[in-house]
Amino acid sequence: MRVAVVGGGWAGLAAAVELTDAGVGVALFEAAKQLGGRARGVHLAGRRLDNGQHILLGAYRETLRLLRRVGADPARALRRLPLELRFPDGAGSAFRLRLPPLPAPWHLATGLLTATGASPREKIAAALFMRRLQGRAGVPVDDCSVATLLDRHGQHGRLRRHLWEALCLAALNTAPAQASARIFAHTLRDSLGGDRAATDLLLPTVDLGRLFPEAAAGFITLRGGEIRLGRRVAAIEAADRGLAIHGERFDAVVLAVAPQHAGALLARHPRSAADARLLAGYAFEPIGTVYCGYPPEVRLPFPMLGLGANGDGALGQWVFDRGALCGTAGVLAFVLSGSGRWQTLDNPRLADTLHRELASALRRHLPPFVWSQVIRERRATFSCRPGLPRPQAASARAGLWLAGDYVCADYPATLEAAVRSGVAAARGILGAGETAGA
Repeated sequence: MRVAVVGGGWAGLAAAVELTDAGVGVALFEAAKQLGGRARGVHLAGRRLDNGQHILLGAYRETLRLLRRVGADPARALRRLPLELRFPDGAGSAFRLRLPPLPAPWHLATGLLTATGASPREKIAAALFMRRLQGRAGVPVDDCSVATLLDRHGQHGRLRRHLWEALCLAALNTAPAQASARIFAHTLRDSLGGDRAATDLLLPTVDLGRLFPEAAAGFITLRGGEIRLGRRVAAIEAADRGLAIHGERFDAVVLAVAPQHAGALLARHPRSAADARLLAGYAFEPIGTVYCGYPPEVRLPFPMLGLGANGDGALGQWVFDRGALCGTAGVLAFVLSGSGRWQTLDNPRLADTLHRELASALRRHLPPFVWSQVIRERRATFSCRPGLPRPQAASARAGLWLAGDYVCADYPATLEAAVRSGVAAARGILGAGETAGA
C-alpha cells in the first residue's frame, strides 16, 4: 500500500508516522520549505524562535505517545509543572491558582478552594461547576456561547475572568462571548476534570521544530517514507483503483492542510464538494506572538504569567520566560489570542505597550528591551463557534481522508486535536486496507 499525505503540519506528520510505523509506503508533500505548519521553529534576524508560543497539557496523551514513538523525550523537551495560573496586578491583590500534588479530584477541589484573589463564594461556585461538568450535567445539549454557559452556572468575578475566560481564550482562541460552550466543556472535562497528571502544564524547552517535526521526519524517512518539501499540491486526480498526485498513483490520500486550503482541493471533485462548502463557512481567528529581548538578567517570577489582571482594557494576555524554558536568557514571549485591539497597533507600539503593562503588573522597573520581533498569524485557527459543523475523517470520495485540528470534532484547534486527527485518518486507512484484503 502507498499513501500520500498532503501537508507537513502536526496532523500530516502524525498520520505519516502512524502509517510508516505500520509498514505503509508514504510520500508526504509540503508546500513550504520546512515542516511543522503553524507550530514550527523559525529563523528570524539570526535568532531561532517559534512562529507562536504553544502550551501543552498532560492530557495531550496522543501527542506524548507520538513524541516517544519518534524518539523525542518528553521529560527533556517539555518542562512539566503543576497547573499554576498567576496574574500579578501591580496592586498587591494578585490572583493565583495552583493545583497541589494530590489525587484527582482532590487536587482540583483544593486548588480552587485555596486560590488567592477570589472570594469564597466564587471558589465554591467554581468547584460545583467543575463537578457538574464531570457528571455531564453541565454540558449544554444545545450549544451556546461560553459566556452563556458561565452565566448559567453562576461563574462571576476574578475566577471567571482569570480561570474560565482565560482558559477559553487560550484553548479555543475565540472570545468567550462567541466560543462554543460544548467544545469548552469537553476540553475542561479532559484536562481539569481528568487525573492529576492531565492537568499539568507542559512547557516546551526547545523550539517547536525540534519538539516534534524534526524527530518525526527522521522517523518517517528511516522507515522508507519520503518527505517532499516545496511541493504544492494543486489537485488530487482520479487514478486506476486509487488517486494520483502529480501523476503518481496512491492507494489513499490524507489531506492534512488548513481548512481554507483543503476547501480548494475538495471543491474540485463532486464527491467531496459538500465538505468544501462546509469549510467555506469557517471564520478564522488570529494569534500574535511578540518577542522582546531584554538584558539576560531579566527574568519572570514564574515561566508563565497572566496579564491584564485589573481588567482595565490592557492588551496583554500571557507572557513566557524563554530564558527559564529554552535557555535564551532575557527573551520574553507575549501571546495574544483571538481578535482584539492589539491588531490595530503597529509592531513597535504593540511591543512597547506590552513592555509597559508587564512592568506595571510586576511593580518594578524593567530595562528597555534591546530588540523585538512580532509574528502575526492572521488565520491561526478556525473560530470555534457554537454549532460549527466539522467534517468527518473519511470523506465521501473513496480513498480520500481528512486530517487537521478542525476534523477532531470534540476539541478546539490545539496540537493534540491535530495529532489525534492524523492518527485517526491513518488508522482509518489501515482498517480499510485490512478489510479490502480480507
